[in-house]
Amino acid sequence: MSINTLQTLEIIEALENFIDKKRPPEHIRKEVDLSYKIEDQSVIIFEIRPKWNNPEVTIECNIAKTTFVKSKNQWNVFWQRADLKWHSYSPNPTLETLNQFLKLVEEDKFNCFWG
Repeated sequence: MSINTLQTLEIIEALENFIDKKRPPEHIRKEVDLSYKIEDQSVIIFEIRPKWNNPEVTIECNIAKTTFVKSKNQWNVFWQRADLKWHSYSPNPTLETLNQFLKLVEEDKFNCFWG
């Protein structure tokens, strides 16, 4: 089941605030930038950068993902490993709020999200 409209507006507001804080300075955003997308009940934070061997092509490099599980009223947290698959973030696999997820990603105590 997808996130409802009210939740979507709250999610967008929280993510816009997060992105505004974390985005690189405007003069280097052509080289690297930060964004997010909402897909069904998931939120994905990713970098946007030119492809290394073809700068005319931009690519998205995933940073973190969270999925809302309505039946449990929780957010499942994932990180993308070198195999390019999403794996449960075992230090904190579930959280109660999206803001807890954003704080977790920002702190990145185990260097899983930002490297």
